Amino acid sequence: MVTDNQVRRLKKLSNSEKNQENCGFESGAGPVEQALLLRGSRDFGDRAEYAKFLRDLFAQRNAGRRERLREELAVMRELPAGRMESAKRERVRVDSGSLIHVDRNAYSVNSRMIGERVEARVYLDHVEVWYGQDCVEDLPRLRGRSKHRVDYRHIIEWLIWKPGAFENYRYQEDLFPTSRFRMAYDALQESAPARAVKEYLQILKLAAEDGEVQVDQALRDLLEGKMEAPITVSTIGERLARLRCAAPRSAAPASLLQAS
Repeated sequence: MVTDNQVRRLKKLSNSEKNQENCGFESGAGPVEQALLLRGSRDFGDRAEYAKFLRDLFAQRNAGRRERLREELAVMRELPAGRMESAKRERVRVDSGSLIHVDRNAYSVNSRMIGERVEARVYLDHVEVWYGQDCVEDLPRLRGRSKHRVDYRHIIEWLIWKPGAFENYRYQEDLFPTSRFRMAYDALQESAPARAVKEYLQILKLAAEDGEVQVDQALRDLLEGKMEAPITVSTIGERLARLRCAAPRSAAPASLLQAS
């Protein structure tokens, strides 16, 4: 048995859905309420009986709109045979700085792609970069114009090969993932200016390979004087090794301990 409360909830839900679908009903529960009054009872044997009551009511009220629907259908165009493209496509070349320029914004891609032509597919919230049949990058889309998104992981190999490009790199600030990386570079410029760039790039490469968070933690310890050692890729590597050794190891399963 469908209770009176259930009828009211179903009636409210049904009217809400039909209003959202623009079926032409008046707002509120007027038509359903009137039909229930004419029926003389709000009781239904089950949910299916109530659903049939609503379908019959909607069919009755829509009967007078069929002529207008036919008029609309007569002037409507057919839907396209294929699905409409949801992305804007651009063929672009990866420039000498490992950047592609898409929709007036710049994105970095892997430096191995320098000189190659790729296809950028611009979606609402992301940009896919395709090389041949492979999607090689999936990047958050930049909003506005003349903006850039540079990931140091994309270009670190290229910079190590051409360290002289670092000092004149247009988006150099993006090559300092955190403030401690910037402080480490400044410290290297003061202590060993001749090799500061090469040393810093090796540190950045270590961050790309071993983890930015871990390298940042090691830099913090060096900058705060917790380690009596200069800032070099070697001392950072030693610190990372200590951190790995100090990391808690997972306990052996109880079943193995009992078996032993």
